Amino acid sequence: MVEKRIETTDNLDLLLEVLPHHIREKLIENDRLEKLIEVVLDLGREPEARFPGQAVYLGNGLVTREDLHHVVSRVGAFTKDNRAGIERTLHRISAMRNRLGEIVGLTCRVGRAVFGTVEIIRDVVESGKSILLMGKPGVGKTTLLREAARVLADDLNKRVIVVDTSNEIAGDGDVPHPGIGRSRRMQVPSPEMQHAVMIEAVENHMPEVIVIDEIGTEAEALAARTIAERGVQLIATVHGNTLENLMNNPTLADLIGGIQPVTLSDEEARRRGTQKTVLERKAPPSFDILIEIQDKDRFALHHNVASVVDSILRGHIPRPEIRVRQEGGEFETIEEAEEILLEQPRRRREAARKNHRKTLHIYPYAISRDKLDRAIRDLGVPVLITANLNEADVLLTLKSHAKRQPQKLREAGLKNVETRTVRSNTVTQIENFLRDYFDLEDGDREHQDALTEVESAVTKVYSSGKPVELRPQPPSVRRLQHQLAESYGLTTQSKGSEPKRRVVVYPV
Repeated sequence: MVEKRIETTDNLDLLLEVLPHHIREKLIENDRLEKLIEVVLDLGREPEARFPGQAVYLGNGLVTREDLHHVVSRVGAFTKDNRAGIERTLHRISAMRNRLGEIVGLTCRVGRAVFGTVEIIRDVVESGKSILLMGKPGVGKTTLLREAARVLADDLNKRVIVVDTSNEIAGDGDVPHPGIGRSRRMQVPSPEMQHAVMIEAVENHMPEVIVIDEIGTEAEALAARTIAERGVQLIATVHGNTLENLMNNPTLADLIGGIQPVTLSDEEARRRGTQKTVLERKAPPSFDILIEIQDKDRFALHHNVASVVDSILRGHIPRPEIRVRQEGGEFETIEEAEEILLEQPRRRREAARKNHRKTLHIYPYAISRDKLDRAIRDLGVPVLITANLNEADVLLTLKSHAKRQPQKLREAGLKNVETRTVRSNTVTQIENFLRDYFDLEDGDREHQDALTEVESAVTKVYSSGKPVELRPQPPSVRRLQHQLAESYGLTTQSKGSEPKRRVVVYPV
């Protein structure tokens, strides 16, 4: 556990100065002024102050055109995205206009530089790897970008350039806010020019790090790839909550390598136990690390984006590293990604050994009973199919159904019935599930040793980045080795001639 103090500076007095006198006086009277989020001024309505979990009307009449003009005349010029600011502060003034282009509403948002928030991911920021931050609005993505820029420029003496599209990172005016430290700031004339300024920053100013807020278009995703290919560290934010959101976004999926359908040969499809057409990552990701900001004090870190994407495409649930910030700025890691990833198959087999002789009651949901019954007969496993969820040990369903979380799956959770998934409604997929659950090879010591060897090889491949060659095995064992290695997102190939043919595990 590490303890760091978090400090906040907001220049709130400079925002209060641009407000009309009667509104400013009402705000000053409020005992929660230091928690103020924004002030809303809409023509013909009462002025409103917004605090966390509370909105307060400021009274003293309705907002007039004179009130709006008072504010507009005291802030910077409004850009094409209807945003303005107060010079050398992080405050943002956003305008609403009528059909004639006249300003009829203002949102005066308080901008705060918060020092110390980056400590929870400081080791990642200082690693030199490109980082993508995801999270809903208001969780602190921009604050983290600002802090990351300051740390890299001031503490590590790196050449950092901030591409500041809406002046939210470094504030309004020509002189950037001190919150970005010694970083240099490039302003963007209009939002549609952001991708061009990203490329210009790389070509003209030789940065080691580029920091940018809100990548949202295909052109910006392409610019990010160009920056990554030139060896520049990129730290950016994107809309969305989870890595899966990004994979399903056709515009931005290129940030994590892009997804494409691939048709496998009959032999490869049999070896993998999949359909002939599968989804695969089509290129290296532009970002090495993805951080899901679940809330302002809880972060989920995916340390190897390429590997995680490949695992998700193979039907595995990602297990990121979870870090939580406590009161006072302390933070701790409560879940380690790699340990869980490498221990999962071993834990499954240990659980299977305990249940090896127990009859398993399966409740099929969106699964063919005929195909399930055939798989049970072919493998000779002790399974009974039940139509009563109360009698079930496992609810077996399709992965696509599980993602939608229908009522039956929620009911199973309340009854402590384990939910397991298969990718498709085929005998092969159901047999793979049953083999995994009952650990059919566990009684064979040679099979057990061969699978343990794969787990050891996976660890070596991830740590060294080099291929690892396994011992020669018969075809049936090699097939299991291929499946296990590929479940970690790695690629495999058999080489040599029988009886010395063996599996080689390659890094992604």
